[in-house]
Amino acid sequence: MAYSFFIKGLIFGFSIAMPVGPIGVLCIRRSLAHGWQAGLLTGTGAATADALYGCVAGFGLAGLSGLLVGQRFWIQLLGGLFLCYLGLRIFLATADPKPTGDASVRGAKGYFSALVLTLTNPMTILSFTAVFAGMGLGCAGTDHWDAGWLVAGVFSGSMAWWVILSSASSIFNTRLHPTAMGWINRISGTVLVGFGLIAIVAGFN
Repeated sequence: MAYSFFIKGLIFGFSIAMPVGPIGVLCIRRSLAHGWQAGLLTGTGAATADALYGCVAGFGLAGLSGLLVGQRFWIQLLGGLFLCYLGLRIFLATADPKPTGDASVRGAKGYFSALVLTLTNPMTILSFTAVFAGMGLGCAGTDHWDAGWLVAGVFSGSMAWWVILSSASSIFNTRLHPTAMGWINRISGTVLVGFGLIAIVAGFN
C-alpha cells in the first residue's frame, strides 16, 4: 500500500514540475551556460520546495497552509520582484558561455534561488491539498507513513523531470557560440522579467 502512494506521488511530482515556467527557464539557461550540474541544482531547489509543500499538505498542517495563503500578496510580490531581478541580471550577463567564479558557490546560489522562487507561489499549496485530500491524506487520522511515501514520490518525480531537462539542455553547452549565448541571455532574461511582472500583478487580484 505504501508503494502505491509513492508511485502516485511520483506521477504527481513529475506532472507538477513538467510545465515550463520560470524555474524551467532558469534550469535551461543555467544548463546551457554552465553545464547540467548547474541546471540540476536549480531543479533540486524546486523539487525541495515541492516536497516542503507536500509535507504541509500531507501531514495536515492546516494552520501553516492558511498562513501561506493568507500572506499571498506579500509572498508573490517578493517573488515577482526577485524574478525581475534575476531576469535583468541574466539579460545583462556576458555572452561568454564559460563559467566564472567558484562552481560550488554558483551551484548553491542556483539551488536557493529556485527554492525561494518556488516557495513564493503559495497557491501551489492548494493544488497539493486538493490532490492529497483526494487520496485521504492531510486530515485528521492521516497515516503519516503513507503521507511520507507520497511526499518522497513527489520529490522523486520532480527530480526525474529536472534530470531530464538539465541533461537534454546541457547537450548544447559546448556548441554554443558567444553570439548565440547572448541571445539566449536576452530572451531568457526577458521571459523571467515577464513572469515576475505577472506574479506581481496576480498578487493584486
